[in-house]
Amino acid sequence: MKTGCVALVLCLNISVDPPDVIKISPCARMECWIDPFSMAPQKALETIGKTLTFQYERWQPKAKYRIQLDPTVEEVKKLCTTCRKYAKSERVLFHYNGHGVPKPTANGEIWFFNRSYTQYIPLPISDLDSWLKTPSIYVFDCSAAGMIVNAFIELQDWGPSSSSGTSPRDCILLAACEAHETLPQSHEFPADVFTSCLTTPIKIALRWFCTRSLLHESLDYSLIDRIPGRQTDRKTLLGELNWIFTAVTDTIAWNVLPHDLFQRLFRQDLLVASLFRNFLLAERIMRSANCSPVSYPMLPPTHQHHMWDAWDMAAEICLSQLPTLLEDPNAEFQPSPFFTEQLTAFEVWLNHGSEHKKPPEQLPIVLQVSTIFMVM
Repeated sequence: MKTGCVALVLCLNISVDPPDVIKISPCARMECWIDPFSMAPQKALETIGKTLTFQYERWQPKAKYRIQLDPTVEEVKKLCTTCRKYAKSERVLFHYNGHGVPKPTANGEIWFFNRSYTQYIPLPISDLDSWLKTPSIYVFDCSAAGMIVNAFIELQDWGPSSSSGTSPRDCILLAACEAHETLPQSHEFPADVFTSCLTTPIKIALRWFCTRSLLHESLDYSLIDRIPGRQTDRKTLLGELNWIFTAVTDTIAWNVLPHDLFQRLFRQDLLVASLFRNFLLAERIMRSANCSPVSYPMLPPTHQHHMWDAWDMAAEICLSQLPTLLEDPNAEFQPSPFFTEQLTAFEVWLNHGSEHKKPPEQLPIVLQVSTIFMVM
């Protein structure tokens, strides 16, 4: 299974707040790390759309990408039917940003626009589901997003017995918050904090950690945005952090999920696996703002898993080198001891474990290190 087509739908209506939103001041503004008020509204909308496309392409470069900006219901229908026709039996991803429209209704309707942008037009989830069909994965980044999940569950009659994800319809849902919740508005976060966690996890994880770090007095967001290296190159700071983050999130998932669900979500589709790894981060970051992301299949809470402590320690060690690396282009990055420490813990288990003890939680990390050496 792979994701063959990605539909990106942004309802931002920049500079016009929906009637059910009361904003604090200062308020979260960034969308895809772009300030929409830094340029003309239409240009900002187009720039945000292109940036979101680029961010998703890093997870699945071979997929077909289609985007609709502030669309009508008719345009969304055309988008969905086109994506399903192109993807055939492959998975379609539908990403909905509803920051410029009202919250979903209790009946599970999401909002779009009429052609003159004088009215908000509701779209029942049942219609969306009939256009997109399955296999599919939905991302809903809006307040009260849990309303949509509840509507899907009622529509498909999934119920508690199918909470393990064994529904005959291959449909996966990721929602920014529960039905009664509003997205965080603090300027500490971007406005699309949920999307940021899913598409740019290292950047938002470090920005969130920056103010909580022991090094917070010597770090600021401008330094975080300039981290050197490439995510695919482990010999660089950015690459090392990416490898550690993947290892940590994989380990958390492997230890808390049923085996079949772990295989389905983390081992079958590269894009789905990336999104669910990053969903674990979203749960951690957004819960710090009293907001709880929701998924179907449902996952157990992971925001307090002790492997996050290992991530924090590794991030602290890596970030301690950041000022020097930025000041001196010739300075060499010193790899984190994270993988060595985890291998040592695995060795201890081998020497002192027994057949009656549970498998070592470091096993996913050991396998990742093995893969690194095979590639090298």
